[in-house]
Amino acid sequence: MIEFRGVGLTYPGPPPVTAFRPCELTINRGDFVTVVGPSGSGKSTFLNIAGLLDAPTTGSYLLDGIDTGALKDSERTALRGRRIGFVFQSFHLMQHRSARENVALAMLYGAAPRADRVRRADEALRRVGLAHRLDALPSRMSGGERQRVAIARALVARPSLLLCDEPTGNLDSSNADTVLRLLEALHSDGMTVVLITHDAEVAARGVRTITIRDGVLRELRADEGDEHGRRTRADEAQESAE
Repeated sequence: MIEFRGVGLTYPGPPPVTAFRPCELTINRGDFVTVVGPSGSGKSTFLNIAGLLDAPTTGSYLLDGIDTGALKDSERTALRGRRIGFVFQSFHLMQHRSARENVALAMLYGAAPRADRVRRADEALRRVGLAHRLDALPSRMSGGERQRVAIARALVARPSLLLCDEPTGNLDSSNADTVLRLLEALHSDGMTVVLITHDAEVAARGVRTITIRDGVLRELRADEGDEHGRRTRADEAQESAE
């Protein structure tokens, strides 16, 4: 799904600033990868590169086998719209629009007729457990419900990759667990999930964990699925986040 071949990013100066140092990375279809690191470590730069929002200044980025560096800006935009869904810490919902309308608006500039947009919005909301809240306004919803609306909006275009930037950062522990269980269910259904977090316990919920510090990416040792492995990985992630 994602392949970095010597990918790095340096912002021009003077003096030039290296935000993300050249690295090799492969994320396979169906992976659930968490990315952890302290503020300013390069997590956002990683997300922007993976999400085709920024182009690397060195190396090659292949998304689903497509060399993104060979694409025109319009082709990159189209590829991002087809293949990638985004979920952010702030929900970015329109407060005067219902859950259904917020999700359907994600398809406004596509070719689908309005009836099809509404049907697909309802399907996406049912998928995240909000069939009973189709007409609710965000102001009448809990933080966890609003984040699930945001996830439905990311899913409505049927992407193959879900990029999540601190999706539990604004939630209490109960709502955070609900959102994480939803992401785990999406992963179980075959969705490729990449989740950026500063929380080591959240990071340990992934199948693989990557740390970024001072723009340097490395992967923590594999979790074999037992509780000891999960705790060890959480401890390492905690050290990397501090």
